[in-house]
Amino acid sequence: MIRVLIADDQTLVRAGFRSILGGEDGIDVIGEAADGAEAVRLARELRPDIVLMDIQMPGMDGLTATAEIAARADPGVRVIILTTFDLDDYVYGALRAGASGFLVKDTEPAELIHGVRVVARGDALIAPSITRRLISEFTARVRHPDPGPRLGVLTEREREVLVLVAAGLSNDEIAGRLHLSPATAKTHVSRIMTKTQVRDRAQLVILAYESGLTVPGWVQGS
Repeated sequence: MIRVLIADDQTLVRAGFRSILGGEDGIDVIGEAADGAEAVRLARELRPDIVLMDIQMPGMDGLTATAEIAARADPGVRVIILTTFDLDDYVYGALRAGASGFLVKDTEPAELIHGVRVVARGDALIAPSITRRLISEFTARVRHPDPGPRLGVLTEREREVLVLVAAGLSNDEIAGRLHLSPATAKTHVSRIMTKTQVRDRAQLVILAYESGLTVPGWVQGS
């Protein structure tokens, strides 16, 4: 059962998400929060698998709450940021704070349900098209990449896989690019996350760009 906490200051928005998710097999909405502070408290108390987090809330905002949850809550708690636009000034900060992905508020019900399931199984909710658009954000903000010690533990193959993850490729696409089986590609990604001590694929994207492993402007198909 995927346990979901909804954090949004608008009662009707929370009710809408609860209505959509509550009727799905395998998904249980276990709580609602009207602000960031309440979201942090309930994340610690209820230990949901997923927190649907609005960015703009009174008091503690969604970015601060996401960082608090990533730092203090159970490592299994993953945050999906709810945004008004598919890419805005908050997205980079949200991923940096520890979010596992994001959805626009007017997303179709099927996409919301799919997103919750995707993130619950440990994947990042970042489409390749959005990842490519994020490249400019990383390039502009990360002026002095720092490889740090974490990349030193990766094999050459694992570095290749990490570059492809950062470009937004799925495990199946990585397998095709590197002539591997999908299971082998998945194993590589899991080992990379373990070695670098990151929560999920979204954090791998952050690591790849902030370490300078990827080449700015590299896109799928290059």
